[in-house]
Amino acid sequence: MNIQEIKEHLRNLKTIAFQLPDGELVPSHFHVTEVGKVTKHFIDCGGTLRNEVVANFQLWEANDYDHRLHPEKLIHIIELSDKLLKLENLEIEVEYQGLTIGKYGLDFNGTNFLLTSKKTDCLAKDNCGIPSEKTKVKLSNLGNNKASCCSTESNCC
Repeated sequence: MNIQEIKEHLRNLKTIAFQLPDGELVPSHFHVTEVGKVTKHFIDCGGTLRNEVVANFQLWEANDYDHRLHPEKLIHIIELSDKLLKLENLEIEVEYQGLTIGKYGLDFNGTNFLLTSKKTDCLAKDNCGIPSEKTKVKLSNLGNNKASCCSTESNCC
């Protein structure tokens, strides 16, 4: 979900709820303690230089039950952040404290904002020699390979 999409959804809501991947709701007394613009400048395992930029929302809960965040207030926070940080229409990543700080994608199901699981991945599979699908091998053919997997004739690392 990007900045424009969250603002559109917020305009149609009376309350805000965030749902974790396991279905549990973030307690309704959460706060958005940070809105940021995060730049990740890195080299992948294939040697390609990459640059990723996302808007980052940090959700936090405390024992403050009297100050619930309402949709219009979150829109105001997002618009102020956009003005100062130039968020434009970046994709949103959400941080939330579980056993450690979790990073989530964001989606919407018509009622709740869904914190979606993120996964690591190799961005250079074509350079690493990792097949897109697992190679299927008949077990009966394994003994027929004359070259050892570690011999100089093999293609292993």
